[in-house]
This record gives sequence, structure tokens and C-alpha cells, in this order.
Amino acid sequence: MLSKCANPGCPAPFRYLHQGKLFRLDTGTEHPSTKNSEKPVRHLEFFWLCEECAARLTLDYKQGVGITLISLNEEQRRAASAS
Repeated sequence: MLSKCANPGCPAPFRYLHQGKLFRLDTGTEHPSTKNSEKPVRHLEFFWLCEECAARLTLDYKQGVGITLISLNEEQRRAASAS
């Protein structure tokens, strides 16, 4: 259950979906313990950034680190260098 902004430094409580930005992130792939299972199971989690934080930040998941906050300016630089 979402209770507050995913930014640890922000105390904004989650109240409505239309206020801020909702993220669905794959936080890891679980491999079945039995050989009879066909596919690995994805582990999807939901995170929310309030309007103020969503205007300047985005979220990413890094294996072994967890959820990280990324400045939108940094995200734009990454996209430009990948082009």
C-alpha cells in the first residue's frame, strides 16, 4: 500500500492518483524453485512521487541497490548521450 511520496526527504502523503506520478517498476525476477515451472516470475511494485517531486525527479530500480531517485536533468542528459 502506498502511503507517502517515494522521495525519502518528502513527507507528502499519498491521497489521490491524479496528484503526482505513479510508477510500476520491476524490482526483480524470481526464478521458480521447481523445474516444472515454465517462466520466471516478475516482481512488480508501485511507487508514487508527489506533484512537486515528480516535476524534478523520476524513479529507477537498480539491482542490488533498490529504488533510486534520478533528477530529470540527469535523465535528459542520459537520453541525449544514448542518441
